[in-house]
Amino acid sequence: MTRQLVTDTQNTWCPGCGNFSIQHTLKNVFAAMEEEGKSLDDVVLVSGIGCHAKIVDYLNVNTFYSIHGRTIPVATGIKLANPNLTVICCSGDGDSYAEGLDHLIFAAKRNIDITVLIHNNRVYGLTTGQYTPTSPLGFKGKSTPSGTAEYPLNPIELMLASGATYVARGYTRKMDQLKNLVLEGIAHKGFAFIDVLQICATFFPVSDYYSSRVYELSDHNRTDFESACTKAREWDYNSDAKIALGTFFERSLPSFDEKMGQHRINAAERERAIQEFLITRT
Repeated sequence: MTRQLVTDTQNTWCPGCGNFSIQHTLKNVFAAMEEEGKSLDDVVLVSGIGCHAKIVDYLNVNTFYSIHGRTIPVATGIKLANPNLTVICCSGDGDSYAEGLDHLIFAAKRNIDITVLIHNNRVYGLTTGQYTPTSPLGFKGKSTPSGTAEYPLNPIELMLASGATYVARGYTRKMDQLKNLVLEGIAHKGFAFIDVLQICATFFPVSDYYSSRVYELSDHNRTDFESACTKAREWDYNSDAKIALGTFFERSLPSFDEKMGQHRINAAERERAIQEFLITRT
């Protein structure tokens, strides 16, 4: 019997919120996994704090609500405890680019085998409209009524510099492409990072801005680090430049959980050798 992938929990996102597209993209991803014979009992979805976090209430898989900025350490612990699980993080731009930025960077550095989806609406929507690290210069919100004086962070460039082995960007109005990116990220053996551009229908409704600028990466060598950095710098989250969507970079390296598993095996072998030695001495 095929499971019902969307729960009966009442959805409280604002009408038009980009989170709906991410929810249904993940539903389609899970359906594709089931079609391939993979058990969704081996999937864990972790969320943080923010509008995005409600997604764990609306999808019928194993889930874990973490605290603000702590989705990635929770996901890391789950993956290390059971490396056979598929662990997916849903996190907001405030959640992982502000409070949880250190965890994001170190997860990329360690190459832990999890897939991180950032619901990047460029505003703190749940707390009614404060600026985040990706809000544009001059953004007028509840905490910056005269406009923020800060330039935005470029997460794609940051993740490339931090050692992420899969780096991509999607857009909630390109659901087929986003689905493929998520499936690629899950299949990737290592840290997979996908920045997902979405609107906040209430506090930052910029669909026209994105839709008129996005384009899909083509003829791009995703194994070329320098090319990936160049593409990442085309749009700095503040300009009117074109916005590339797709996979910027991918490479294969041993994952952190694989290396930790080998450490555990080696430790167990050492312990057995010690016990055998002690037995021979008695």
